[in-house]
Amino acid sequence: MANNAPRPTRIRFIVAALLCLVGLSSAAHAANGCPWLTEATASGLIGAEAVGSFTAPSGAQPAVCTFAQRSDGMTRTLTITVELTTDAHTRMSSIARACGAGAATLNAIGNEAVYCAADLRRGELGERAIGRVRNQVFTIDINSTLKDDPILTRDALKARIYTAAEQVAGNLF
Repeated sequence: MANNAPRPTRIRFIVAALLCLVGLSSAAHAANGCPWLTEATASGLIGAEAVGSFTAPSGAQPAVCTFAQRSDGMTRTLTITVELTTDAHTRMSSIARACGAGAATLNAIGNEAVYCAADLRRGELGERAIGRVRNQVFTIDINSTLKDDPILTRDALKARIYTAAEQVAGNLF
């Protein structure tokens, strides 16, 4: 009579293989947990493969997603900040004041959304969108440290900030 019972070595091999597969599948998930934008979408918006990180809200600190692409002495970033507030209109208005007279309306994006140039420092080029969805105020910044960036030109930034704001506002609803 043949013994069809699995050998202990074979069982150990099967268990090890299953554990390896489980470990690989969990490692395949993106480390970025941004609830409003994926790394793939952010990469498309900044024009190159981006690596993302997410910081959950803590106390008075808002939630922040940051996507960055660094190469050849330059950095492109996309940053999303979302905060919950009891008076979203007032909070959004206070943040939007930084845009000054250069603020332009982002039509059909959340409530009262605007965008403006957000050139940070040392000749960096950038755009900022600010808006709200119910009691959530969001700010989105897309920046490049390369002053004459061939991908993130001023016109490209305006189009991309609109797309980013559309995605974020849609995911906040």
